[in-house]
Amino acid sequence: MISFSPSRTFKVLMTCAMIGLAGLSHAEQVFRVTAIPDESPTELARKAAPLMKYLSEKLGMKVEYTPVTDYAASVEAIANKQIDMAWFGGFTFVQAKVRSNGQVIPLVQRAEDEKFKSVFITTDPDIKTLADLKGKTVSFGSASSTSGHLMPRYFLQEVSKLDPDKDFKRVSFSGAHDATIAAVAAGKVDAGALNISVWQKFVEEKKVDTNKVRVIYTTPEYYDYNWTVNSSVSPEVRKKLVDAFLSLDKSTPEGKEILELQRASKFIPTKAENYAGIEKAARAAGLLK
Repeated sequence: MISFSPSRTFKVLMTCAMIGLAGLSHAEQVFRVTAIPDESPTELARKAAPLMKYLSEKLGMKVEYTPVTDYAASVEAIANKQIDMAWFGGFTFVQAKVRSNGQVIPLVQRAEDEKFKSVFITTDPDIKTLADLKGKTVSFGSASSTSGHLMPRYFLQEVSKLDPDKDFKRVSFSGAHDATIAAVAAGKVDAGALNISVWQKFVEEKKVDTNKVRVIYTTPEYYDYNWTVNSSVSPEVRKKLVDAFLSLDKSTPEGKEILELQRASKFIPTKAENYAGIEKAARAAGLLK
């Protein structure tokens, strides 16, 4: 029979405990990412795959993309620390900032997001200006979408003085930009508002008949999308993330693939102050409590 002294037994138990903790620590080394569902789930997954692989290499840990059902779920996920980083629109970032009591940090945005725009589209030949939308059926994207609802609504009211809730025959929410295009093209609504990036993508890929569906109004510029982390993410990891995004370059095969999928020329640093205008517009529209 083999016997152990009390001191040796203690050492063995401590060694086993440390091995167990090391295994647990290793198991927890997963960086969790999500994105607002502003396009179809399959498209979002396609866009995410090479980026997650790239970030995993740069962070030295597994980076896992987890889809969410709607915009509100992405806000709750980062506020409750169920995920570490999210691709937000400007409005969802503001919602997350409010919901988490300021415990979220925007890191980077695409260069295009400094001067983002939305468009109103229609198939109705009688609709030529925003004023012509009075009495019509109009679709926005998600109620929490910056470029598919908040900013189009804001500029609509500024330019035409129309109140969607009072002056439209019906307001509907498609849930995503591509779904808004589909609804307008199919004649389910008279007009729709969506972000200019998705519209341009559909035009370039010939997924929409521009002889039938046309733009009647393009909004002024505003700040929009960004990659945001929960403040619990360490400064070291935040720096690695920023460096990784800023290092993406179209001159490399990997950088070209990721940037094209993200519809970005490059990524640039951003800050919370950039979204003060969106917060002001959201409060003015009664969309932020």
